Parts: sequence; structure tokens; C-alpha cells
Amino acid sequence: MYSFVNDYSESVHPNILKAISDTNFVQCPGYGTDDHCKTAADYIRKIVGVPDADVHFISGGTQTNLLASAAFLRAADGIICAQTGHPNEWESGALEVTGHKLLLEPTVDGKLTVENLQHAYDINSTVFTPNPGMVYISNITELGTVYSREDLEKLSEFCHSHGMLFYIDGARIGSALACSNLTFEDYGRLCDAFYIGGTKNGALMGEAMVIVNDDLKPNFRRILRQRGAMLAKGRILGIQFEELFRDGLFMELAHHANDAMTIIREGIENLGYDLLTESRSNQLFPIFSDEILKKIDTKYQYTYHHKTNDGRNCIRLVTCWATYFEQCHAFVDDLTRWTEEVKNNK
Repeated sequence: MYSFVNDYSESVHPNILKAISDTNFVQCPGYGTDDHCKTAADYIRKIVGVPDADVHFISGGTQTNLLASAAFLRAADGIICAQTGHPNEWESGALEVTGHKLLLEPTVDGKLTVENLQHAYDINSTVFTPNPGMVYISNITELGTVYSREDLEKLSEFCHSHGMLFYIDGARIGSALACSNLTFEDYGRLCDAFYIGGTKNGALMGEAMVIVNDDLKPNFRRILRQRGAMLAKGRILGIQFEELFRDGLFMELAHHANDAMTIIREGIENLGYDLLTESRSNQLFPIFSDEILKKIDTKYQYTYHHKTNDGRNCIRLVTCWATYFEQCHAFVDDLTRWTEEVKNNK
């Protein structure tokens, strides 16, 4: 069986593992104050084009989102989020545990629009509702779609003209950058805070929170510590991001993940299968009949998404920095053969 379930089934890129091993017996101060964390933070400040950005290394994505909610918002603030957004469907209510209600908006493809923001803002404009204090998006979205530069510019303008913070979950930011017109600098100029995901792009674990808005910087480390997200051995995170950003490894791995999915996507499209969304990222949501899915089950692992209205099956396929192109070609070859077999049996 070969797994297309997620982009963190493999452990860590060999370069990172070697860097951790090579520095294993070098003594470092704790809690992210070591030279590796400082160097990695400088690399990130440079690539996002914000020399005075605060950069914090955090162990996981849910913890990073939780910290954004806990640290950036006032007591009565809510968070505008797509109904399919990660905090709503995958984080066990972590953001709401901090006391901030998710203000959910239905979307066509997982992407919030200015119209969504206006609607959420309007219906939460009285003293009887949470104040829309922050907009949360992930790029890429939970449906594999990608916000373009123009999309982010529109959302950013609306947020800042309506007194709301703009926060971006970057668990798969590498994939988004590798298949769009976005740059790291765009994130640095358009949002108040965002994070760079390492867990899903070659790191053993870890995310880098980048805080651009000066008003959000004070006491973040205290809240980071209070919420149990500060590692004593912070050097482990710093070394990883140091390696990812020293010579462009981060984007090299992101391009590999997207290129692997391109093989699968083009094969599926050429065979005439439908897709839930138009995606050029490392996530794909194809739709198959029961007969085809039973055959896929014999050789490949995936995530089942939902049953369509016409009785077919939408699944999620994910590729990563370590996905073998040969396995992607094998999947397409198998799907081609199975498609012909099903057709001939009808």
C-alpha cells in the first residue's frame, strides 16, 4: 500500500536530520534563545521583507492558531472563518476554548471573499454578538484551493478598513507559494501575522509564527509559555528552520510536492474524472464511482471526504516533499487500467 493520506507521513528531510545530529552535543541555551533560532529568524525576516518582524518557533499548527486567538484578540472578539476552515473542522474547538467564537461563513471552494467578510461583519454588528476582531484564512485552504495575490490584497484592504486583524494559517504556505503569483513578501505586507509551516514541508515538527503588526508583539512570548507551546529545547525547531531557509530548501520541497500532484491531477483529468475544486496545490479532491474506489482501496491509502449527491465518492489525495514521482505515475497507470476494466464490465 502507498499512502496519499497526508503530507507528514514521512518523518523529516535528511538534511535536517543530519543538522540535528551534527549539533547534538553542542550545548545551547533553552526556550528559543539559542543562535540557531536567532539565525533562522533572521533568514525569515529577510525573505518576508520585514526586518523588524517578530518570529517565534512553535511546535505545532493547532498550538500556533490557538496562540493567535489567545494573544491577539480582546475578550468580546470573534473570528471570521470559512465553514470548511481548519479551526472549525480539525482542531476540536481549540480557538473557541480561548473564548473567541468562530463566525462561520459558507464558501463555494473554501476561500473567503470580501462578500463573506461583509456579511459576517454586518450580522455581527450589534452588542449582542461577538465583535468581528480577526479574519482567519489558510493558504492553501482545506479544499486544496489557493488565494492569489489579488485575493489577499482584497481581503487585507477590507480587514484593515474595518478594524479587523488579518491572520493567515500557513501550514501549507509552501504549496501555495509554489503554485501561485504570491511571494513571501506579499504575506509580510498584507497580513498582521501569519505562520510558516514546517511540519508539512519537510521538518520533523514546527511552525514559525511571523508577527508583523507592532501592536501584537508585546507579551507574545509570555502567552506562548503560558499555553505550553514553548519548548525548553527550542534549538530543535531553530535548527530545522535554519536548514529549510539557508539555501532555499523550503521552496524546493514545496515545488516537489506540487509537481508530484501535477502528475496525478493530469492523469485524473485526462481520464475524464470530476474534481471537487480546481486545485494546483499538493491536495486534490477527485470524485470516483464505488467500482473505481474499491479498486483504489487495494493498493492506495487516501482520506475519504464525502458522498456526493449522485452517489459517487469524493476523496482527498495529498503529496509531499518525499512523494516518489514513480508512485504517482503508478497510480495513474493503475487508474487507467481500472477505468478500462470497469468500462468493459458494463
